[in-house]
Amino acid sequence: MDGPGSEHTIDGEQFPMEMHIVHIKEEYESLSQAVRDRTGVAVLGFFFQESKSANKKFDPLINALKYITEPNNSTTLTGVSLEMFIPHKDNMTKYFRYDGSLTTPNCAEAVVWSVFENTIPLSRDQLTAFSQLLYPDGKQMVNTYRPVQPMNGRQVYYSGGHVALVSTVLLISVSAGIQCTLSAHCRMKASCFIYSAFMNN
Repeated sequence: MDGPGSEHTIDGEQFPMEMHIVHIKEEYESLSQAVRDRTGVAVLGFFFQESKSANKKFDPLINALKYITEPNNSTTLTGVSLEMFIPHKDNMTKYFRYDGSLTTPNCAEAVVWSVFENTIPLSRDQLTAFSQLLYPDGKQMVNTYRPVQPMNGRQVYYSGGHVALVSTVLLISVSAGIQCTLSAHCRMKASCFIYSAFMNN
């Protein structure tokens, strides 16, 4: 399983996979409402990198993928938290921030992006597991990333900071990426979506 899969790049480098944790402001009931506000959505982006050993923290998620290989399948994970799937807070102080858009249609320009520099390690087998998900037509869910877009005058900031950790019970659904419910320690709606841009074959 080789090839690019991330929607963001750093100095032109594209990563095998990218995870997006999407939050909406607390005052909105849905993503469709939040995108009418230019800062209505906050997305945390995380890059994955191939490692020689498996990332055991991802075992519950990787093992659940076999239950959602086809659209409209779903399964529930218990005893997991978003904290398990993101880098330790000490490794989340380096990130890029900019005002941008959703990466899925209609690509509304209503997102404050925070893209973290430190990668999440997964083994080749773990990365490959994500490519077993299927579209309704039976084709593999690969090459799902949006091409890198022009800057269009945007300012991209490189910063350091602190991160509020969150806990969750995950409800996984292939039709909408990976969906979860969480309690966030911020004034954001208590729900989010995790989208992964899967890699090429």
